[in-house]
Amino acid sequence: MTVMETTQQRQPESRVDQIPPAIRLRGVTKSFGDVHAVRGIDLTVRSGEIVAFLGPNGAGKTTTIDMVLGLSEPTEGEVEVYGMTPRRAIHHGLVSAVMQTGGLLKDFTVAETLRYAASVFAASEPVEDALQRAGIAGIAQQMVGKCSGGEQQRLRFAMALLSDPELLILDEPTTGMDVEGRRDFWNAIREDAAKGRTVIFATHYLEEADLYADRVVLVRHGQVVADGTSAQIKSMATGRTVTATVPGLTDEMVRSIPAVEGIDIRGERVIITSKDTDAVARHLLTATGARDLEIAAQGLEDAFIALTSDEQEKES
Repeated sequence: MTVMETTQQRQPESRVDQIPPAIRLRGVTKSFGDVHAVRGIDLTVRSGEIVAFLGPNGAGKTTTIDMVLGLSEPTEGEVEVYGMTPRRAIHHGLVSAVMQTGGLLKDFTVAETLRYAASVFAASEPVEDALQRAGIAGIAQQMVGKCSGGEQQRLRFAMALLSDPELLILDEPTTGMDVEGRRDFWNAIREDAAKGRTVIFATHYLEEADLYADRVVLVRHGQVVADGTSAQIKSMATGRTVTATVPGLTDEMVRSIPAVEGIDIRGERVIITSKDTDAVARHLLTATGARDLEIAAQGLEDAFIALTSDEQEKES
């Protein structure tokens, strides 16, 4: 039996099961002198996942992404991308990144920029296809310096698509885009993920993480503090909120409300956080002139604040 015949016979076996994780971090730390930016992250991202990588400023997100991109080495631990070192994975064209700033020549047209970027690859996707996928075919002859911030971000996205990467890393990808542009961008991302492309993104637009991520990873002070679906993350923020309009709201009325854990007063509109929202609602409806009352679960923003704040660290 020849080697070719052996390969052909083995090929029908489950190829998906043989694909290593897109990203695997094991005990990863990164220190800059006395500053410990990453303090032991273990994280596995499977192929085809869309993962939101979230955390407050200084949480270690950028440092972690830099290590995944091979821009820096961990102080301790291992970083693998498709079972190989990040630099080797990038050398094979498996990884592309869309960063928030930099990387554009303002005196080139959009199309010239893509053609220039495509020239560095041994093989690349057609420039016209990348323009269409990023939604910027209509401005192909426009100078980059004349493009809006959102258009420049779409250009970075088109550049990232040229190598047809298996893993796409996005840093604040929709900064500068209008509502329609953001929606179109994420529709394109979902289509790519459905075909097997893995996406990990950092964003300050938490509603994007809520709507489009299969999984949300929260980091604080260089450590993962929560990892799950958006619904699972939101369930970690205890309690619900009662929102109501209360005419003539006084301090005495506020003090009389039972089971209050947090309260935000905006004129006659009051937002109350409580583990017993039924008791709060009952009191407002019977003891005050409250109207337009709503009870809602905590949102992803509430969970983000609760799980990544320094107050949470003190409590734990």
